[in-house]
Amino acid sequence: MQKFFMTGGKPLKGTVQISGAKNAASKMIIACLLTEQTVTLENVPLQQETDIARELVTMLGATVTQEGHTMTVTAEDVSSTSVMELTRKNRLSILALAPLLHREKNAFVPVPVGDKIGPRPVNFHVDALTRMGATVEQVDGGYHATIGGRLKGALIELPYPSVMSTETILLAGVLAEGRTVIKNAAIEPEIVDLIMMLQKMGAIIEMGAGRHIEIIGVEKLGGCTHRILPDRMEAASYGALALATRGEILVRGAKHRDMVTFLNAVRRVGGSYEVTNDGIIFRGTEKYRGIKLETDTHPGFMTDWQQPFLVVLTQAEGTSVMHETVMEDRFGYTKALVAMGADITLFENCLGETPCRFRDKNYKHSVVINGPTPLTATALAVTDIRAGLAYVVAALVAKGTSEITGVEHLERGYEDLLGKLQSCGADVRAE
Repeated sequence: MQKFFMTGGKPLKGTVQISGAKNAASKMIIACLLTEQTVTLENVPLQQETDIARELVTMLGATVTQEGHTMTVTAEDVSSTSVMELTRKNRLSILALAPLLHREKNAFVPVPVGDKIGPRPVNFHVDALTRMGATVEQVDGGYHATIGGRLKGALIELPYPSVMSTETILLAGVLAEGRTVIKNAAIEPEIVDLIMMLQKMGAIIEMGAGRHIEIIGVEKLGGCTHRILPDRMEAASYGALALATRGEILVRGAKHRDMVTFLNAVRRVGGSYEVTNDGIIFRGTEKYRGIKLETDTHPGFMTDWQQPFLVVLTQAEGTSVMHETVMEDRFGYTKALVAMGADITLFENCLGETPCRFRDKNYKHSVVINGPTPLTATALAVTDIRAGLAYVVAALVAKGTSEITGVEHLERGYEDLLGKLQSCGADVRAE
């Protein structure tokens, strides 16, 4: 599909089944490189991020088979220690360093490139592996890492609780010699799910109080079967769609424990939800009120939740404030919303109370939204997954028909988005 045509102004009503978590599945596929035995992953999402991870491990010698949402990965032999350029740019390749060092003592990965939402520095990954005994050099086009024997356990305190850096250390620590301690680790549900998978494979990992993770390295890991947790980003996206269009959507499979902060925002803005045995029902209401929100690492309000929810705030009475503390360049998409009629102003100031690493650094990472404002259809070009979903929400609120290009970004993060939208009554077609 090259583009979507969406006509708004109609409440969405229906049921959608949430897929497996994109941000867990892709990392778990790479983690399969840690063992020669077969790993079976269930509830694998069918979207491009999964395809990229599959391409990566296949490139390195793994055999991958898939039937529906079940994937088996067997990396009995590692035929290559270099991750060459993938068919689609992605930052997943950095996670292959640790498994390749364990298996072959040598690894090369290209410079990570991801969505246009700010720099994705790799210094946390490099520093951690270096502390564990690896030699990592930046060479033309990427990073080359080597190790003489085994990686060594180490005490690593992250300057910021980075998700992918925590994942790199987990993949490094499980087969390292001795004990690895991560302080200020990321503790997102996707991290916990990865830990559960690694435990099934034979790893020894303990989560302590706060952001403390301790890993005791083992000699060898084995195969396992693991079911991937539901995607909380996808769940919030359909929740925002229900609110913004003033409809009602049962998000089947959504887990209450992973959505607590989002659900609080739904209630604060004046929306409604009901937790059931099947999932969560999100209900829009006639009147919303402006609120203040700040993104943060888990258990805070996710940075991947703010884009679709910001569209809901354009329909709220009064003034809303959104303070982004996770990614420094994530409000570029609001320019298109302003063109549709939204009243949004960007600020370099920290308009919030959460400690923010972007303070006084001239990043426009806070916004003020005044509403409610009617939105008018326009042409929209998607540049990253979550901004693209914000455009989908805005287009289904707006009067008229919007043309959305760059649909490939949405396909990277959402399984069967078109079909799920149509099942809720959305007026949308693809070309």
